[in-house]
Amino acid sequence: MASWIDYTVNGIIIGNIYALLAVGLALIFGVSRLINFAHGSVYVVGAYAGFLAVTHMGTPLPVTLVIVVVVGALLGLLIERFGLRPLQGYAHIAPLLATIGISFVLDQLVQLFFSPDPRALPSSLLETRFQVGSGTIGALDLVIAGVGLISAGLLYWFLRFTRLGWAVRATAQDRDAAQQMGVDVDAVHRTVFAIASGLGAVSGLLVGMYYNYFDPAMSFQATLKGVVAQVVGGVGNVPGAIAGSLLLGLVESYGIALFGTSYRNLFAFILLVVVLVLRPNGLFASRRQTPPEPMTGTFIAPSRPINVPPKALLGAAVAAALVPLVFPHPYVMQTLINAWLYALLGLSLTLIAGTVGLVSLGHAALLAIGGYTSALLALTFGVPVGLAILSAGLFTALLGTMLVFPSFRLRGHYLSIATLAIGEIVSLVILNWESVTRGPIGVSGIPSLSLFGLELDTDRSIYWFTLAVMVVLAALQFRLLGSHLGRVLRAVRDDDVAARSYGIGLDRYKALAFSVGSFAAGVSGAITAHIYSYINHETFNAQLSILALTIVILGGMGNVTGAIVGSVLLVGLPEVFRVAAEYRVLIYGLVLLLLVRFRPQGIMGTV
Repeated sequence: MASWIDYTVNGIIIGNIYALLAVGLALIFGVSRLINFAHGSVYVVGAYAGFLAVTHMGTPLPVTLVIVVVVGALLGLLIERFGLRPLQGYAHIAPLLATIGISFVLDQLVQLFFSPDPRALPSSLLETRFQVGSGTIGALDLVIAGVGLISAGLLYWFLRFTRLGWAVRATAQDRDAAQQMGVDVDAVHRTVFAIASGLGAVSGLLVGMYYNYFDPAMSFQATLKGVVAQVVGGVGNVPGAIAGSLLLGLVESYGIALFGTSYRNLFAFILLVVVLVLRPNGLFASRRQTPPEPMTGTFIAPSRPINVPPKALLGAAVAAALVPLVFPHPYVMQTLINAWLYALLGLSLTLIAGTVGLVSLGHAALLAIGGYTSALLALTFGVPVGLAILSAGLFTALLGTMLVFPSFRLRGHYLSIATLAIGEIVSLVILNWESVTRGPIGVSGIPSLSLFGLELDTDRSIYWFTLAVMVVLAALQFRLLGSHLGRVLRAVRDDDVAARSYGIGLDRYKALAFSVGSFAAGVSGAITAHIYSYINHETFNAQLSILALTIVILGGMGNVTGAIVGSVLLVGLPEVFRVAAEYRVLIYGLVLLLLVRFRPQGIMGTV
């Protein structure tokens, strides 16, 4: 009994921390309709700001909290002013991608200043515990609960009883109407980002104190937890975000008690998918809430795509095939092998997100399914590698479509979050299904690439094989998009209501596009597994899904040539700057922000 009381207390305390994150995300979404992927980076900055205040300045906890709030608020103001305000009026996907670029920059800056090594945030409160019946509660637990309650009370007072709070609520309800009534919308945005970032920074400090551990890599998971909590409560709903956070904390804590630590995140994302399927507006939102706008379709960045003649494409393919003969250096070939594998991923997502409008944030799961399927078929059942790769692509197309099919009725950010959750669930199932996937140990000794009994054991042979697979699938996708089917898919993307009125079965065509795209991703994952001979649950992580979306936006939504160009640049750009290896991610993030700002339709243009 005592242990269950402890688990309940732990769930409530963790829920309080999640609430600080989720409330900030809900406020930002309410006024700007934006899922802020940089929020987890602010959370990390808050943890390090608190660390510096405690270890170098020796500040007491109240002063430390004030310092962290101020640092977080100032950072939020900078993000809003220089990262997002210039993108007002752009396609909805542009500010979303900008927050990803900002996250890359902030995370890399933290690593450069503090190193990637984890740190401990000392607190004497960790040692103090009080007996409560048959359980115990710590002094730090009470502090976290107090901070959560005080923050909620102050936020309620601000939104309910101040003129600026009224302006925030009015902007959240109808931005255009609020602006016509004289509300300074820019001031509202500044205020919301300052408040949200201050709360997020405090959340990072409290997590560092609670676990006595933090590092720069925890930003992405923090963002995911905040997103889960606010979706469960209702996207943009502040009270719902608080309630969803507490529910998430309890679900995680009880899941750990019943099944162990490795299942903690699995239950969180299962809860998210159930809520999205049964009540997509959230448990505490109105059933009559206005449905979200699509993130692509009529809101896709307008542009005139760059048309590359077929002869030029053929010439580029021939030139690429000659690279091993002209530049036989293994490093060059390995870099381009990775580029062709990324291109397969880009081809997959540009069809799904760019052509049919399903913005997927969980695409790495398809790589994982393909990689594990091919590896296990070849290693356990002795299936020839070529046949195993083909089977993996087909199985990924089938399973991936089945997993995502219930989400096809969702729109906009709800669909994107559902795919993100499904991607995380696949990764966690791989981690915990030890009898099949070998759990955290992973699969090793995977047979190397071979085709019709011929071993592909040289850099040249692997290069030509990956290039040939990429060219064939790209040619097939060109043919598909130029057909009647391609026009139907674009019609679904541009206006699904009009498409339905013409008798187009939306779910059928979405499933078809997703299965074709999943096949390419599954083949990419399978080839990766055989090239490196080892994979585990972290090989294809969630950040790879974000990079896949970056490839598609960089090249141009729905543009096959753009997906290949974006993939080559994504892999080649860090190599151009390899003399400054430690700054590569920082440079990449800055370049991404500049592209979003000045070329949001992508290099090759949207199709």
